[in-house]
Amino acid sequence: MTSIEDLTQLAPPPAGPAPSDWRAVEATLGMTLPHDYKLLADTYGPGAFCDFVRVYHPHGATEWVDLTGPMPARLRRQLLKDRESSTYSMPHPPEDLFAVGVTDNGNHLFWVTDPAADPDAWRLAVNEADGHDWYTHDGNLTEFLVAVLSGRTRVPVFPERLLDGGVFFTPSPSADRNHRPDRPSAPTSIDSRAVREWARAHGYDVPDHGRVPAEIVRAWQQDR
Repeated sequence: MTSIEDLTQLAPPPAGPAPSDWRAVEATLGMTLPHDYKLLADTYGPGAFCDFVRVYHPHGATEWVDLTGPMPARLRRQLLKDRESSTYSMPHPPEDLFAVGVTDNGNHLFWVTDPAADPDAWRLAVNEADGHDWYTHDGNLTEFLVAVLSGRTRVPVFPERLLDGGVFFTPSPSADRNHRPDRPSAPTSIDSRAVREWARAHGYDVPDHGRVPAEIVRAWQQDR
């Protein structure tokens, strides 16, 4: 069985991320979390592996990568909607899926929360950005990351050249930073098409035409 030590040998963590108050986090979510996830989150903090896989974190820099934010519930509602409309077939009941990460291609990582009373036995499932294809890893999140980042396992919905740039972890900016520029910056043009594609990849419903909500534009800018 792999461990956090195996992962840190592949992708060294940043120095001194702040640990989370897991009792409060679990009370907010209403469920007990896997031990490996809590150790992973305390070891690395919020950020991305290979600038591609972003694991949700209680201190996520934006709501799009916040474990206690709206994304897990929003994605589950979408999966339930897809099942009701028979849009896509799914290997697991949506009720058993809890989002725990996202990739820059719009894939989502889910805990398969069965059995509910034994979170350390939860497996990992990954869906294709458009929902058609799924991959299930018979192991926990840390084991999944070690298998993928070591090259032992290739996830069909991930890029073939994911590891070409090396294996590394990039911390996210702090979620509670209060930086203000010394002077107002000049307005920049927004590629609304890129914003809409990003928002949909992150589980947000946006119209095909018209104004993109300001909060989505801000989240998109922070994630660039």
